[in-house]
Amino acid sequence: MKKNITEILHHLGEENIPFGSVTPPIFQTSIFQFDSFDEFKKALSDEEGHYLYTRGNNPTVNIVEEKIAALEHGQKAKLFASGVAAISAGIMAFVKSGDHIICVKDSYSWTKTLLEKYLKRFGISHTYVDGRNIEEIRSAVKPETKLIYLESPTTFTFKIQDLESISAFAKENGIKVIIDNTWATPYFQNPLDFGVDLVVHSSSKYLGGHSDVVAGILVGSKKDISHIFKTEFLNIGAVPDPFASWLILRGLRTLHIRMERHFESTMKIIDYLSTHPAVEEINYPFYKGNPQLTLAKKQMRGGSGLFSIKLATKKIEDVKTFTDNLRIFKRAVSWGGYESLIVPYAVSHKDLSEDNISIVRIHVGLEDPQVLIYDLEKALKRMTKR
Repeated sequence: MKKNITEILHHLGEENIPFGSVTPPIFQTSIFQFDSFDEFKKALSDEEGHYLYTRGNNPTVNIVEEKIAALEHGQKAKLFASGVAAISAGIMAFVKSGDHIICVKDSYSWTKTLLEKYLKRFGISHTYVDGRNIEEIRSAVKPETKLIYLESPTTFTFKIQDLESISAFAKENGIKVIIDNTWATPYFQNPLDFGVDLVVHSSSKYLGGHSDVVAGILVGSKKDISHIFKTEFLNIGAVPDPFASWLILRGLRTLHIRMERHFESTMKIIDYLSTHPAVEEINYPFYKGNPQLTLAKKQMRGGSGLFSIKLATKKIEDVKTFTDNLRIFKRAVSWGGYESLIVPYAVSHKDLSEDNISIVRIHVGLEDPQVLIYDLEKALKRMTKR
């Protein structure tokens, strides 16, 4: 029986907190002691099941893992020092030299760097697919294909993949499926329910929610997470800090409240932008003009605060004018915190063309949406009068 969100966020994993503390303590320790030779030996032989060295397990870390596993309807989770560490561990745990990976081409840049530069050194090949057509994925499969990596919605373009159909096809062919679910969070989407094997999050985003922590997490079956723990996690050592874990725990308390506000504010802002003559295109799963709207509603219960627009210009100077005249929206990387952010495609990418030079990614934070609309309105006005 699945637990409700209040039980998960406010109680799960906190049953045995010492001294009646309302807030779980930060176990800021590197090592744990034992009362006897036999207990010491037992812990050394099974680090996954004991507290021995914080490089493996830590009570503060484990509370966060238990909560996020439950949120994602998974059996177990493993927290990492960064999102890219979790992505790398999830992928590398299930491939070897000579294997092949299928990946959606609009995925996170560091995922692509892992495939194109790191894994290539070890003879692991990959094929990029758009992801919206399962026939394209079927055609990309080779005898040596071992893994399909999804990101739904994708970065910057927010394309959606049919998780149920892809997962069913993958299982028929003995292929593992991993998805980056950072955008939707487990509050709005649970890919494991559609047959996906592993879910990865950048916990730096909505799970932390305050732009003050860097971490990542993998969620899946006990078997898969145990395999990752014993191979990629312990050996490579991308260990989450107990204090960073406590910050994530702090953020999780309000996840459901924050995500509802992000979604509500984003829809108001998109409604405003959809009629603005300086905005040519809007990319957001729940935008009424999205051709994948039906699939979005099938797979997700709502959306986050991240979307992109294409300005009605092909001039980089117009993009600069728009960007530089925003006052509430901050010019910064990442997203998922309380603050509103903006990243022009031309700042973060080199493959500029007339099709993408005017794309701007926007993150809607927790500020008053009317204030954000006014900020966008002023910047768009300055751009059109330049």
